[in-house]
Amino acid sequence: MARKFQMEIAAMVQTRSLSPLPRNAHSVPFVELRQSLASQVSAISLFVDQLMRFILKFRNADGSETDIEMALHEALVNAVMHGNGENSCKRVYVTCRCYVDGEVSITVRDEGHGFNSETIPDPTSPENRMFTHGRGIYLMKTLMDEVSFEEGGAVVMMRKKSNASSAEQRKP
Repeated sequence: MARKFQMEIAAMVQTRSLSPLPRNAHSVPFVELRQSLASQVSAISLFVDQLMRFILKFRNADGSETDIEMALHEALVNAVMHGNGENSCKRVYVTCRCYVDGEVSITVRDEGHGFNSETIPDPTSPENRMFTHGRGIYLMKTLMDEVSFEEGGAVVMMRKKSNASSAEQRKP
């Protein structure tokens, strides 16, 4: 799996301006990796570790790596457990783009029927605090700069801007 992963990294160097989430800025070159994993909870940690190594090869460390890692993990757990119902015959598809300005976008797609993201209870409200589930989407939205759902919730798209590029953009 590691060898295939490395070969796909080399094959996916891109300079198009396409993005899973529309970018407001001009066309920015990026490197893209597309991978899939079986719907098995046991496959998630290794997959996240490999994807984070990919991200760190193309993005300067800026302190937000743990945010990206946690959001990715939560998105994969949701896709495996809720989207695909832990059916190992189904797959979870991930596209990751690392832009030269430090931004990372990650799209996670499962083979499930989706869900209505508006009906997910707020895990911070007092009546929901004791639930043992329901925090994944909240964490993703808290940790990433942008999170959106498409295809009825079967696709989650997340974006994290570089802290360095965000600071530069705020300068007058």
